[in-house]
Amino acid sequence: MIDTILEYITIFLALIVVLPVHEFAHAFVAVKCGDYTPKAYGRYTLNPMAHFDLLGLICFVLARFGWAKPVPVNPMNFRRYRLHSFFVAGAGVLANYILAFIAYPLLILSSYIPEFGLFTQVLSQTLLYIFSFSLSFAIFNLLPIYPLDGFRLIDSFVKKKSNFYYNYKKYGIYVLYALFFLSIISDFTNLMYLDVLGNIIGFGVGVISTPITWFWGLIF
Repeated sequence: MIDTILEYITIFLALIVVLPVHEFAHAFVAVKCGDYTPKAYGRYTLNPMAHFDLLGLICFVLARFGWAKPVPVNPMNFRRYRLHSFFVAGAGVLANYILAFIAYPLLILSSYIPEFGLFTQVLSQTLLYIFSFSLSFAIFNLLPIYPLDGFRLIDSFVKKKSNFYYNYKKYGIYVLYALFFLSIISDFTNLMYLDVLGNIIGFGVGVISTPITWFWGLIF
């Protein structure tokens, strides 16, 4: 019972770091590129409450991946429309990867801290979740499905938009809901082949985590 409570506490502590960092990165780069919309909507902040989406938060707890409220931006305010759209779309993913890069050595160092009640366990587990969630959130957002960053990265280079493009964009959110639903079913049934999203994210995390663990492995 205590372990379950601690797990949810550490998940929450990790999320109040991982999600705001991602969304603030979008807001920060958008403002630097000339669009002050994030400031107008109160999103130019690291305050977690400004970024949490209830359904996305629940999915994170249940399926270990989810989403935050997208930062509103107006690309028409960018000084260089396509280039700055690309920068803003990629900012969140890059911020999460940097956060994972920082969290990993702290996770290693936490193992050297003397046992101090539950503090050491909470600290280590929180750092582990920050590291893993940052990477999984980065991979998840790189998926080319609207409204994720991966779609926006591609969109920044698409000049002529077809009917297929608009339909794909229109129904993208329903594709995500279906993938999340399959992941939740997989958790309850242990039918891992149903967890398409989890399998993709797991593979991606394995790939992008390797440079981080390799680099810090040279030091520790």
